This record gives sequence, structure tokens and C-alpha cells, in this order.
Amino acid sequence: MSIQSTIHSMLPSMSPSIRRVADAILADPAVVLRQTISELAVTCSTSEPSVVRFCRTVGLTGYVQLRLELATEIGREAANAPGARRFGEDFGRGDSLADAVAKVRFTETMGIEETLDSLDMTVLDEVARTLDEASRILIYGVGAGAIVADDLRYKLFRIRRMAYSFDSAHEALIGASLMGQADVAIAFSHSGRTTETLEFLSKAREAGGTTIAVTNARSSPLTVQADHSLFTVVRETAFRSGAMASRIAQLALVDCMFVAVAQRSYETTIEALETTRQAVRGKKTPRKQPDQAD
Repeated sequence: MSIQSTIHSMLPSMSPSIRRVADAILADPAVVLRQTISELAVTCSTSEPSVVRFCRTVGLTGYVQLRLELATEIGREAANAPGARRFGEDFGRGDSLADAVAKVRFTETMGIEETLDSLDMTVLDEVARTLDEASRILIYGVGAGAIVADDLRYKLFRIRRMAYSFDSAHEALIGASLMGQADVAIAFSHSGRTTETLEFLSKAREAGGTTIAVTNARSSPLTVQADHSLFTVVRETAFRSGAMASRIAQLALVDCMFVAVAQRSYETTIEALETTRQAVRGKKTPRKQPDQAD
């Protein structure tokens, strides 16, 4: 995972003094290349030891390694970014429509790439085994997470897995409370701190079900309640309310989970997909022939 994405994922758990360093670097990553550790401490209204603690919090030995890692990262992203664009760069009031579309494309593409590059295959395989052997699969998310949850339910349902998603927190909690040891609960939350989602996974764990979290926050209350965790790697902006990059990255993980489960019973999966395709084939409006009049 890149340094900037690591910082994004750990923001909620940082102390105020360390958070100020993180915010300054996310706003302008090159500040680390321009300023000494003393200058950065002054810029962030903190101390040199706090800057060092920040470095260690994100998995680095100190300021020198932070500078080296960020220099490499900034160079790599600049080579891949059209128009000197930054991954996670926010939308500006003066952006043209073409600029806005280009930022969406770049941010979402990078989000998928970083998410899948950092995907733990061992965890994914264990998740697939768990889902393949489950009696019931309960899936829940709030807001954009609900859209992703329903997409996973639909995909699993088509290959004969008893999967359910919920429209309300009350239904989700009822379902979670009735789980058994053969059941699996999956929760989607970008922040890993959404109250309703956290309560759902906690209740499922308490009832004896196997729990799976899909989140961007590696250190979050949601992962504490999860037997297995899969992580997105995205950098949301002030347009976070639209849940754009996070939703796309979560959907990419949904596709990975679906394929991993499907491959465990390949022939049965192909047969089920063909059966369901044929079942709805007659419900689609036929295409007009080229010579057919309106």
C-alpha cells in the first residue's frame, strides 16, 4: 500500500498532534521534500518527536524514510497521472467538466489498482472457503455500502448461495441475532465506524456466526469484530458524501469474492449462471431488426 493511502486509512485513529502532520502531508505530499523535520513540525504546530511518532504510526522508521518513500511515490504517480494530477486530488470550483471527468477516471482507476495490488490472497481464499461452506450469508451496509451489499447478494444468489441483504438496520440486527455457527455475516463500511454496520457485525459474532469486514480502515472497530477482513485502498476527498472511489473499490472486491467462490465449484457455477440467464431471457425486449419499421 502507498504511504498516502496508508495515511488516509489511519486518519480516524490518529491523535490530534499526529493528525495535523497527516493532514499537512495529504494536502501537499511534496511538503516533506521541501522541509526539514523541524520546519514541518513548525508548519503543523507540533514537535519533532510528534513527526517521528507519525512516521512510525504509518510503518516507517523515521523522517528520512518518509522522504524517500514519498519522493518515489510522487514520481510514480506523476508519471501515471494526466495533467500533473494527484491521486485523491479534490474537485475544484473552477474545474471544467473534462477536468472533473479526468479526475474521476484517475482516482477510481488508481483506487482499484491499489486495492487489488494490496489484496491478501490468503485472506481472500479463506473468505471464499467460508462463503462456499456457509448455510446462509447475511450481508449489510449503509448508504453506498448497501448498494455494494446488494450487488454481492445478487451475484451469490445466482450461483445457488443462500445470500440475503437488508434494507434496514432493524432487519439486519434481527437476521444477525438468529445466526448459527454455519452462517456468515459480511459488513461493508468505508470508515469501519458506521454505527449500524458495527452493531450488525457485533451481533452476528455474538450469535456465533463467522464475520467478514470490508473496509478502508485497517485499525477500526469493525475489524475488531471480524474474523476476516478485506481492505480497500482509496483516498476519498471532500466529495466523500458521494462515496465514489470507495464504492468502486468495494465493488472490485465483491467481484473478487464472487470469482473466488465460483471457482471452487466451476461446473456447478456455469450451470447455475446459464440456468438463471435462460430463466429471464424471455423477459427482455427483443432487438429490432435493421429493416424493421418503428
